[in-house]
Amino acid sequence: MKQSIIINGTEHAIDVDGNMPLLWFLRDHLEFTGTKFGCGSGLCGACTVHVDGQAIRSCVIPVSTLVGKKITTIEGLSENGDHPLQKAWLNNNVPQCGYCQAGQIMNAASLLAVNASPSEEEIDTAMQGNICRCGTYQRIKKAIVEAADTLSKEV
Repeated sequence: MKQSIIINGTEHAIDVDGNMPLLWFLRDHLEFTGTKFGCGSGLCGACTVHVDGQAIRSCVIPVSTLVGKKITTIEGLSENGDHPLQKAWLNNNVPQCGYCQAGQIMNAASLLAVNASPSEEEIDTAMQGNICRCGTYQRIKKAIVEAADTLSKEV
C-alpha cells in the first residue's frame, strides 16, 4: 500500500525511501525550492515548514513520519505571495541575501497562528533559532509586529 502526504493541499505519494528528510523530498522530488537547506541539523531554521500548523525543521524529519499530516511550505502560505507577513517583509525591507527568509516567514506564521498579538519578547523567543546571517533581526521583528497588526484588523 502506497503512503502519501498532503503538501500545500495536494496529496503526494511517498515514492522515495521513507528515511529521506522532508526537505529533500520537497526540493528534489516536488521541486518546491522555496524551502532552503542551511545546516542539515535543524539548527538554523532555513528549512522551516508547517506540519499540521506547527513550525518544524524539514531537514531532520523523515518523510515517512508525516503520513496523514498536512504540510505547508512557503509556496503554500499564500497563493500570490500576499500573506500579511510576506507584505510586511517587503514593507520593512527585511531581505538582504534572502536565503533564510522563507524559514523566517514560516516560523513567524506559526507564531502568529497561536499568538495574534505577540510582545517583542515573545517574538524574540519564538524566532530564536532562525538564523539570519545578514543580521536583519530588528527588521524581522518589526515586520512580525506589522503583520500581527494587519491580521488583527482582518478579524
